[in-house]
Amino acid sequence: MSNVSYYTEEGFKKLKDELKQLKDIERPRASQAIAEARDKGDLSENAEYDAAKEAQGMLEMRISKLEAVVSNARIIDETDLDLSKVLIHSNVKIKNLNNKMVMNYKLVAQSESDITKGLISVDSPIGKALLGKEVGEVAEAVVPVGTIKLEIMEISRG
Repeated sequence: MSNVSYYTEEGFKKLKDELKQLKDIERPRASQAIAEARDKGDLSENAEYDAAKEAQGMLEMRISKLEAVVSNARIIDETDLDLSKVLIHSNVKIKNLNNKMVMNYKLVAQSESDITKGLISVDSPIGKALLGKEVGEVAEAVVPVGTIKLEIMEISRG
């Protein structure tokens, strides 16, 4: 089962750059650390060797996960987005009906999310609640503090 994720051109480039960094720089660095630790003697009592091997294992796991994400990534042309409803890469102006606060978010893939920049994941409770809604509709999101009602005020792109 593949998990297709949608990215902007910029987001996809960041993913590929991170993967290249891990493969071309971090992987050789990890191998070098293992070689240096191995040269220090008895491997059965060499904590430095064990730590280097564990770090290499974690790095390889990260590379493997990132390769899977990149292979299942799809680039979205934002000019083709339907503005009648909330989709991935939509900019959404919403009003929290519980506290009357108005917020602006852009729905993005999980790996691109950054709440401090107003980028929320389509896989988050709020993102899931907003998907497919139209201007004027109310979405209900179940969050840790309870259920919040969010009115869709505006949908845009860019």
